[in-house]
Amino acid sequence: MQLGFLIDHRRCIGCHACTVACKAENDVPVGSFRTWVKYQEKGRFPAIRRHFAVLRCNHCTSAPCVTICPVNALEKRKDGIVDLDRDACIGCRACMQGCPYDAIYLNEDSGAAEKCHYCAHRVEKGLEPACVVVCPVEAIVSGDLHDPTSHIARMVAENETLVRRPEQDTGPNVHYLGAEPSILQPGSAERPSTYLWSDRPPQKPEPWPDSLPLQPDTRVVLDAGHEVQWRTPVALYLVTKGIAAGAALLAPFAVRLGLRGWPLKWGLEWVALLFTLITTFLLVEDLNRPFKFFRLLTRPNTKSWLVKGAWILIAFTATVSATLACSFLERSTGLPPPLDRVAWANVAGELRWVSALLAIGVAGYTAFLFAQCEGRDLWQSRLLLPHLLAQAVFCGSTMLLFFNPRGLALKVLVVTAGALHFLFAEFERRGQHPTDNARQAAAFLDVVRFGPVRAFRVARTLVVLGIALAFVLPTLAFVPALAGLFLYEVAYVRAGQVPPLS
Repeated sequence: MQLGFLIDHRRCIGCHACTVACKAENDVPVGSFRTWVKYQEKGRFPAIRRHFAVLRCNHCTSAPCVTICPVNALEKRKDGIVDLDRDACIGCRACMQGCPYDAIYLNEDSGAAEKCHYCAHRVEKGLEPACVVVCPVEAIVSGDLHDPTSHIARMVAENETLVRRPEQDTGPNVHYLGAEPSILQPGSAERPSTYLWSDRPPQKPEPWPDSLPLQPDTRVVLDAGHEVQWRTPVALYLVTKGIAAGAALLAPFAVRLGLRGWPLKWGLEWVALLFTLITTFLLVEDLNRPFKFFRLLTRPNTKSWLVKGAWILIAFTATVSATLACSFLERSTGLPPPLDRVAWANVAGELRWVSALLAIGVAGYTAFLFAQCEGRDLWQSRLLLPHLLAQAVFCGSTMLLFFNPRGLALKVLVVTAGALHFLFAEFERRGQHPTDNARQAAAFLDVVRFGPVRAFRVARTLVVLGIALAFVLPTLAFVPALAGLFLYEVAYVRAGQVPPLS
């Protein structure tokens, strides 16, 4: 069984009755929508026509929001409805990144995500969804798409229908009959600063990049606004996580990298542990319900890389802490073998290798998490994993130069990892991308600002400066290097979320 909708745009008059009924039935907050009507005008006066599109959750067959939710707050029911348990939600907004249709919003009052749930409370009583009942022209048809005798299944079988963003392979179960194709292609039409009755929603103020083509004489004149959900804390978390991973990744090679004294014995572990704790704080603080973070452990969705990433961070913290404990015992113990200083030093050395392996996971798990963000095609690059690993080595080697400014091997690592980061970043900006959404996001890399500056451009300059300082003033090379990496992450994280999905 698969409940779904068919929107007959041969009938739709754009009256917003479905939107109003949905808001009233489900207590949807002002400024948020579970279903909304997009207006688009095509043509040039006097030969101009206005088209409508009723947009909502697609109750996907393979729903990416269900896969990415770390606490099983979303589920695909037996009747095909994708439902959401608001009480279980921790407010991480990962489902909003996973949804390719901008169908999920955050209730600012409760801190929980919400979406169309097909009026499940009505369906369970044998009633139709509120939007279906209220539509004055019967343009919204609901029913079981898997039942060939149902009205909706017959209409889909007998007519040529469209679905939104079929390239995402989510199996959307909202079909559009008679809709103007361009209105279902996000970013294909001009979005003027002023809509039909108001200014355009202010959530994404970036100007449309000149390099992106638009369909001529086609403009969006009314649409819902959608917030950018993952912001500066996520960009900063990527850097702090890279520092922690980089320090642990290079720790087994500390002697070859020329480290001596306390940096060799336990300094790298303190760096790794400190920045792991900062990373954890950033992750928890960015939740809209931070006091429910423990649900990642008590009701985990093992398919979500948010959960797997949490497990990796916990294991990494444990091994780094154990290495520090062994280093302490090595300095303080007076016990005979097999618990003497040599034994503890050997255990610490072995644990460093374990931490280094886990550091690869710490640095790289975000690539798999971002791959689950089906709404953000820029983040699904196959180069993201090696890019994150190169960033970790770049972070670690620039930090280690502070402890050993004369280390030639460290400088070689800085140059190599920095050059790899630079090449990966340029490829993301200039390379070929397989989807419209990814191409749009790549074009926005040059547009995104952090304060008064264009983040991506300043990031390149700072990274090059960090590489140069590795040979001129090595103890301070990490300052511009990490600042440049942070600005790059700001541009990358925001650019992936700016292109419209509706």
